[in-house]
Amino acid sequence: MTLTVRLPPAVEKRLDLLAGQRNRAKSLLAGDAIADFVDRELAIVDGIRRGLADMAAGRVVPHRKAMRRLRATVARVSKNVSKTKS
Repeated sequence: MTLTVRLPPAVEKRLDLLAGQRNRAKSLLAGDAIADFVDRELAIVDGIRRGLADMAAGRVVPHRKAMRRLRATVARVSKNVSKTKS
């Protein structure tokens, strides 16, 4: 598929520089960047949808309880790291 994309001059200049340094066509670099962006955004949307489904099904942990667990885990790992450095 061919897609026309408008780039600010500063971005086009940096893309030219990168294409030259990597010895690749600008269109290939732009295609790779778009593919990475789409994959990342779709993963975010999927995570949000899974989170909403978990909420609807009652598979949640209250914030305070989650923070207690997190603090306990960080404290335990920090203690173990300190022991290994000694």
